[in-house]
Amino acid sequence: MKPSQSHFHDIHGLDYHVRTWGDADAPALFLLPGWMDVSASFQFLVDCLSREWHVIAPDWRGFGRTAWARDGYWFVDYYADLDALLDIYQPGASVNLVGHSMGGNIAVTYAGLRPARIKRLVTLEGLGLARTTADAAPGRLVKWLDALHESPEFRPYASYDQVAQRLKRNNPRLTDEKAQFLARHWATEDPAGGVRLLSDPRHKAPNPYLFRIEEHLACWRRITAPVLLVSGRDSHIVAWLKDHPEELAERKSAFADFREVELADAGHMLHHDQPRRLAEVIEAFLV
Repeated sequence: MKPSQSHFHDIHGLDYHVRTWGDADAPALFLLPGWMDVSASFQFLVDCLSREWHVIAPDWRGFGRTAWARDGYWFVDYYADLDALLDIYQPGASVNLVGHSMGGNIAVTYAGLRPARIKRLVTLEGLGLARTTADAAPGRLVKWLDALHESPEFRPYASYDQVAQRLKRNNPRLTDEKAQFLARHWATEDPAGGVRLLSDPRHKAPNPYLFRIEEHLACWRRITAPVLLVSGRDSHIVAWLKDHPEELAERKSAFADFREVELADAGHMLHHDQPRRLAEVIEAFLV
């Protein structure tokens, strides 16, 4: 495995953990993890990159080794966190940005907010959430209010082995070796015994705001960088999009310079399932 380094930065009052690989003088490549994922999850992809890169990957607020937010989690904060991260590592420069799932959704909308900051953009199955309508707002707000009276928790685990087994249930393509590696970055030893996930349980709480695709499409239309969508052929995300072809076409058409690649024998966690093929696709696009 290529060695990585951990760095901590004060980003909007939070102690933010950022993992890097490679020489700081090499071309920068930013990797953005998905929901419940951590920067170390990209290790297998980084190991397969053939060029020399300075790879930079954060643990988002409330995940991994980054501090938990006091006042809950609002999606717009991720745009601000990414803005600050780019200013730390590539001030004033345009960057190559790769985001997976939630990280891809953050990346594509941010690229429309700061089009001059993005050189090339790869989204790994991050192309927005399901369309919502205004009449769903009252029910969502009620769920949010009700959740404020609860203290969400993640289930405890007796060992890292149990965490690894859960990861393999979620993704049967994971080898034992990969699952054990990920478990030790997804979880930590609990002083009370056993291990606990390195995530704030409040991420489980419902968000009071609906996902409004029209707003995101307006942002995506402002993107000037080439955009590559990479998906896994066996992914449930891909299946949902294919079941809504008109919505999928609408989303693709929002990008001025759009292309796509589908990886065989890969699910949603395509950076785990096909890291070598994914590395080839990314590097061919970035050249």
